[in-house]
Amino acid sequence: MKAAKHVIPEDAAHILIVDDDDRIRSLLKRYLSEHEFRTSVASNAKEARALMASVDFDALVLDVMMPGETGFELTKSVRAASNVPILLLTARGLAEDRIEGLEMGADDYLSKPFEPRELLLRLNSLLRRSAVAGGEKREVKFGGCTFSLGRGELRKGGEIVRLTSGEAALLKALAQKPGEAISREALAKQTAQGMERSVDVQVTRLRKKIEEDPRTPIYLQTVRGVGYALMTD
Repeated sequence: MKAAKHVIPEDAAHILIVDDDDRIRSLLKRYLSEHEFRTSVASNAKEARALMASVDFDALVLDVMMPGETGFELTKSVRAASNVPILLLTARGLAEDRIEGLEMGADDYLSKPFEPRELLLRLNSLLRRSAVAGGEKREVKFGGCTFSLGRGELRKGGEIVRLTSGEAALLKALAQKPGEAISREALAKQTAQGMERSVDVQVTRLRKKIEEDPRTPIYLQTVRGVGYALMTD
């Protein structure tokens, strides 16, 4: 008789683990999943950025010593645009390293080797503090649609609407500042589209999925001379 499959709640916190060590990624993914977390993994900063462009994570666990862009550099970049809790992992336990990580914007620091139980406790503490601080709104509604920033998931009439990673990233960027006009240039940078023309294409596609009449949009509006705005309920 097969054991019942462990099901993680849909509203569970979603953690991104970034480490170039396959063993650590697998260990943490399994351990956190067993403790009711949804998890995603990346082996370097480039992969992490691609995931963060379309998913709003509740916390990041970043290795410091990665090839290419380090955990310190990634932390500084992320912190410039987001208040997501960041826990750094490093094989170096020097006080100078801990201070540098905190100066870059990290919330906590854990030296390798570490006990998974300690990482779990620290993550829970960070998430509680983040919740108390208020954080950003996790869900926005417009018309018959509901968009979850945490899951990057759009529902219309209760049914899931399939989004490409580019569409999800654009909708997330707009949903974080409902009713506020955001320039095409800023959206291009936030969604990793690179070009303003790409943003226009994604907007056209999104309108077909969320508007009753895409030619006269009510929710995803063009703000003349500025860019676009998502009008929510």
